[in-house]
Amino acid sequence: MNGGEAVAETLIAQGLDTVFTVPGESFLYVLEALRQRRDRIRLITTRHESGGAFAAEAFGKLARRPAAVIVSRGPGATNASIGLHTARQDSTPLLLLVGDVRRRSKGREAFQEIDHHRMFAAIAKSVVEPASPEEIPDCLARAVAESGAGRPGPVVVVLPRDLTEAAAGDLDIPDAETRPVVAPDAPSLARAGEMIAEAQRPLVVAGEMVALEDASELLGAFAEACGAPVMSAYRRQDVLANDHPAYAGHLEINRVAFQNRAFDESDLVVVVGSRLDGITSADEQLIRPDQNAIHIYPDGAVLRRIDAELAIEADVAPCLDWLAGNLGAPPAERLAWRAALHRSYLAFSEPGNHWAEGAVDMARVVAAVAERVPADATLLTDGGSFARWVHRYYRFTRPHTQAGPMSGAMGYAVPGALGAALARPDAPAVAFVGDGGFMMTGQELVTAVEQDLPIKVVVCDNQAHGSILLGQQQNFGSEADYGTLLRSPDFAAVARAYGVAAWSVERTDAFPAAFEAALAHDGPAVLHLFTDRRDIAPFGAGKDAV
Repeated sequence: MNGGEAVAETLIAQGLDTVFTVPGESFLYVLEALRQRRDRIRLITTRHESGGAFAAEAFGKLARRPAAVIVSRGPGATNASIGLHTARQDSTPLLLLVGDVRRRSKGREAFQEIDHHRMFAAIAKSVVEPASPEEIPDCLARAVAESGAGRPGPVVVVLPRDLTEAAAGDLDIPDAETRPVVAPDAPSLARAGEMIAEAQRPLVVAGEMVALEDASELLGAFAEACGAPVMSAYRRQDVLANDHPAYAGHLEINRVAFQNRAFDESDLVVVVGSRLDGITSADEQLIRPDQNAIHIYPDGAVLRRIDAELAIEADVAPCLDWLAGNLGAPPAERLAWRAALHRSYLAFSEPGNHWAEGAVDMARVVAAVAERVPADATLLTDGGSFARWVHRYYRFTRPHTQAGPMSGAMGYAVPGALGAALARPDAPAVAFVGDGGFMMTGQELVTAVEQDLPIKVVVCDNQAHGSILLGQQQNFGSEADYGTLLRSPDFAAVARAYGVAAWSVERTDAFPAAFEAALAHDGPAVLHLFTDRRDIAPFGAGKDAV
């Protein structure tokens, strides 16, 4: 067995069945080993390393286990770094393998050489490198285990070219490890129960670990037991069915009146499995100094970021399970408060409560999608203000049906849809992307054609970097559009040139039929949606019902 074969055999033994790559000469022996084992592990060649990394991130988020990305050193690794950063901020398991220079060339600024240990130290859980071909299996196995342990995230494995080319002998390939449970301590659970019982209006914020631990059912049981409203962290709307009587909305970039009132009225915030990212935490202003808080998360470094009265370093599933079974009946006043918040959410997310200035009403578009896809469809959103229409008007009712970059990275949705289609092959994958984001990674439609992945992509085209344009206008006046206006191509024609079916939509009433045709098409499809710059986001200029 050579080092490349050791890589392939270890990936398979660790349960990885999906690998994304832009091929490089620095890992030819790995590619050959994967070719020989293509009946046991699937290799997808993307057109850009960022596309491969984004696809792997979406796969890991939805499948709750890592995919691998294999790239070459230097340029390939730097191209993939945006997906690595996304995986870190979203707490997504991911494995990045970097084919590096030969060991004798290290430190000489060899062709394409970068110190990957230093480069990735800030955005990966760890960066590891075997010292010999014989160490490859154990090194890779540890990397896979670490990517899913505690707070999941990306792990980088640097593979010098001479190691993967060299003979490794007969090796013992480690078996996959079960993710260790981070168990709560009994006194902390008892104190949490006391605090919830004593509070008048507890409010729950639920985030990424609920999804990664597949704990949505337990979250619902806890919500019923405590009678508290539940708000989802940023881009984590699928942690609790949005039609559940406890659901009180999504913590988006722009908070709305009923959410602000809820936090003002709450005397206890229970943070369940959210690292309290910048959007969810309103730039660390979510919890008032005079407000009690419980924070449940399996990573002490995350818990130290806020001054919660009770910090429980544990997985969320056992905590929710214990609390759901040990709380008394919630008081009627709390249930009434929760019911009012749920009604406010329903009113806020009902199409027709916000005026659209242009010919395309994105609220109606999102409603048309929701009416025509099954409940288990995967909805992906790219970075950009258009995504707020989806966040506001699409109601998620099943777990593991949403994917979007908590980091706000543009270019995520199209390659992310590839990962979604591979992670959940029986569910449609519908990606919403802006014109700017599509121009970054839209070429991955070719990958969808090659791999026969029937993703559906809605390109929201207002020929602008909308969120930045809106900020310019709000800060400097209506004429301050500098550097933000774009000239878009004919995205439908671009898609057809890639071999993808495509429709152009200029009015709201034309969208349903076009979307139905795209869904019926047995391959990838694009809908080029002409939106209006006055409708950048469903906040502010239009009229809100709530």
